[in-house]
This record gives sequence, structure tokens and C-alpha cells, in this order.
Amino acid sequence: MVELKTPGEIEAMAAAGEVVAQALAAVRAEAVVGVSLHDLDLAAREVLRVAGASSPFLGYQPSFASFPYPGVVCLSVNDAVLHGIPTTYRLREGDLLSADCGATLDGWTGDAAVSFCVGGASAADARLLERTEAALRAGIAAARDGASVGDISAAIGAVARTAGYGLHTDFGGHGVGRSMHEDPHIPNDGRPGRGMRLRAGMTIAIEPWFMAGGRDTYRIDEDGWTLRSGDGSRGAHFEHTVAVTEDEPRVLTRLRQVAV
Repeated sequence: MVELKTPGEIEAMAAAGEVVAQALAAVRAEAVVGVSLHDLDLAAREVLRVAGASSPFLGYQPSFASFPYPGVVCLSVNDAVLHGIPTTYRLREGDLLSADCGATLDGWTGDAAVSFCVGGASAADARLLERTEAALRAGIAAARDGASVGDISAAIGAVARTAGYGLHTDFGGHGVGRSMHEDPHIPNDGRPGRGMRLRAGMTIAIEPWFMAGGRDTYRIDEDGWTLRSGDGSRGAHFEHTVAVTEDEPRVLTRLRQVAV
């Protein structure tokens, strides 16, 4: 079932989304050579603590996982694309890091992700990052009142196919609101005009993740969480929580501009 949010509820979600944006900004600022993934998780925890928010990730255990998730931010390095666990691994020059974070504030949840390279990025990594983020923008642009889930999926998939990247539809976008995962599921590839019709008041997470090698396969580590590209190529992941409105789609997980 999909719950349509009121304008006031969307504002409350934007407040949660601001916390997510701050946490991801903190992770990015701390992500330098020699810093551990565990340290980055601690930085995100501090942002949530100061904001009075809780983590929808911490303790989350879906059916595929053998134990609850132990962190507040998923940290995936190089060929790991999704659900990486914060460990003692220390970042190295050129690592491609994907950070995925959520926050629940006053009963409402935001969810977002960003990928970037530590230090300098190779030309191949820079292209992968740019195209994956471009797919996120294309998906957001398609999230309009009266459009369909398939329109978002097709917009994302077209970017991946044109660039020659691999993708998979097992994990993708989703509804978000009172909990982190709600209906509908939003695959990262599909046909326009198919699937649930979008309506003003829907709030959804749009999250393309691409694999540079071009194969549409992945594997999961023995930890039961970390998802890696099937061919060992690098991956990138971008995500925003978005409100469908009667006008333009509204991104709820960006840092707000403070008037001076």
C-alpha cells in the first residue's frame, strides 16, 4: 500500500532528509587516505546523535541477511557497490567509496547515497561516477504526477545501457516515509509507461547503481551483506529521497541553503 503524504508530512521528511545530507557530508569530509570505514561510521553516528535522529539501518535485518546490520551507514569500496559493512579497512588513494545513509526524525525517514573517489579519480572512475549521478538526475526528472514507475526505471536504464555499464534490478529504488522501505519497488531498468502510476504526495527513494564492467551480475560476500560486481569491476551508487508533487519533483535529501 502506498501512503500519500500531506505537505506538512513532506516537510517533516525534508527535515529527516537534511540529517541524511549532513551525515553524508560528514562522511565525505572525513574520507581521506588512512581513515577506517569504522571511523566514517562513527562520524555519521555523531551527526544523527546531535540531530536527535535514529538510524533505520542500525539493527535492520531483511530476509537475505544472516545478522542485523551493525552500522548507520553502508560503506562499499571499489567492486563493492551496496551494503558494505563498516570495518577496520583503511582507505587508500584512488579507492572508490559508496556511502548510503538513512535517518529517522520525528517518525519520518530519509535515505540517500553518494559515491566518490578518495584523492584523485581515474578517467574511468570519473566517467562511472558522472554517468551514475546523471542517471539519478534522469530518474528524478521522470518522477512526475501522472507518470509511471516504469518511466523512472527506463530513464535510469537508458543511461546505463548507453554508457555500457552493468546494472541489476534485484535492488533499486523504493517508497520511503514512516519506514525505510515501502511500496513501490522501483527497478533500475524497465519499460516506460509500465507499473504503478505516480501521484502527488508519493515519496520515493531513487537509487541507480552501476557496474563498470558491463555485466548485469553480482555476488554477495560471506558476511551476507556486501554486494559486489560479478566481474570484479568497480561500482557506483547514488540516491535521493524525492517527493512527487503537482509541479516539479522535490528532492528531500539535499543540504538546505541557509540565507545569509
